[in-house]
Amino acid sequence: MLPTLVLVGRPNVGKSTLFNRLTGTRDALVHDLPGLTRDRHYGRGRIGGKPYLVVDTGGLEPVAKDGILAEMARQTLQAIDEADAVIFMVDARSGLTPQDKVIADRLRRAHCPVFLAVNKAEGMNRAVVTAEFHELGLGEPLAISGAHGDGIADLVAEALAPFPEVAEAPSEHGVPKIALVGRPNAGKSTLVNALVGEERVIAFDQPGTTRDSIYVEFERDGKPYILIDTAGVRRRGKVFEAVEKFSVIKTLQAIEDANVVVLVLDARENISEQDAHLAGFILETGRALVVAVNKWDGLSAERRDDIKHEIGRKLAFLEFARFNYISALKGKGLENLLKDVEAAHAAAFIKMSTPRLTRVLEAAVAQHAPPKNGLFRPKPRYAHQGGKNPPVIILHGNALEGLRDDYKRYLESCFRKAFNLQGTPLRIQIKEDSGKNPFEGKKHAPLTESEATRRRREKRVRRRVYGDS
Repeated sequence: MLPTLVLVGRPNVGKSTLFNRLTGTRDALVHDLPGLTRDRHYGRGRIGGKPYLVVDTGGLEPVAKDGILAEMARQTLQAIDEADAVIFMVDARSGLTPQDKVIADRLRRAHCPVFLAVNKAEGMNRAVVTAEFHELGLGEPLAISGAHGDGIADLVAEALAPFPEVAEAPSEHGVPKIALVGRPNAGKSTLVNALVGEERVIAFDQPGTTRDSIYVEFERDGKPYILIDTAGVRRRGKVFEAVEKFSVIKTLQAIEDANVVVLVLDARENISEQDAHLAGFILETGRALVVAVNKWDGLSAERRDDIKHEIGRKLAFLEFARFNYISALKGKGLENLLKDVEAAHAAAFIKMSTPRLTRVLEAAVAQHAPPKNGLFRPKPRYAHQGGKNPPVIILHGNALEGLRDDYKRYLESCFRKAFNLQGTPLRIQIKEDSGKNPFEGKKHAPLTESEATRRRREKRVRRRVYGDS
């Protein structure tokens, strides 16, 4: 197990900035707005021969009794319980505050070591800036700058001193990354908690609760997964706050980073244009897709029929995807959802042999030849695989620029049926054969058909005239 470092402090002391510095990423949203981070955000880092996990937490508000602040505090306290070491961050510019004292009192009861980091100390006298924080009774304060990297190496080295050096951190290769996307309040965070089996992210009856993309590693039935809980995406005209704009960007980046995307729809709301636009973006990125129609419990038969009709009308272009009707709150339909995710992941990374692809192509052309384009009929000759996630099939032949889109869709249907490509988009690309001799200009180059015919004719003439053998 990797040692876990948890970053704790009141809002806006620079925890997310330090998280990005420790992980070498820009995964955590950073903005001059208190309370931006709400959920636990996990990342990996390494110093020397010591890898570690680092956890970014929301600003700790110990006095909060209910609402979103109380949920944030509960997430932070749960992270502290999981920690091997806690880095308690305070603000050198603001000085010691009453809230810092309350948090320090809570951390003194923690079962793990606590390291006091005085952040934003760049350009300041370290002895002076740390002096007042001795009052917290948490040992020697360390002056750092998360933004500039000052003192970070010493802080992490001290926190990891009790832990031995190990080999490379466990690889995430081959573990399906599943991004949950949809409109605000569709139930994405509730679905994450239901799949993981714990209150891993804040699920609150308020649109826009999730602001960042949260990566959650978990196992189910012995199989590892990585879930990505994302912020809800609204129509562009309704996005005004800069933070929400960054959240939308993070969601789109999570789609790009995922292997499989679960589009979460709210069965109690109508299918909107925004749902269709989001599905279209997923399709453009080429990611495997499973649709989860959430909040299916308690709906009347009439309402269920209406939703299915609306899905068929507005999301008809997702015919390759599997639809699941679930209740994340009650945990219904989750097993079938994960099975479809597994199938979509396998289809996205399938390996298709060239001989079999070519046989499927030949059978499709024999059953239905491409229509003529002007004077010429396109002649697909063979196919091979050109990529994965999504699968790409490259066609070779003559006059293929004349293949119509409807015929490409026909070929796509044939390939899907032959290889059971359910749940993933499929790209078909064409490569026109040049017709040139590839050995032209090389020594002992094979003859073209016209050159061979001409030489055979000359040889027959010489035989008749001169008796050459």
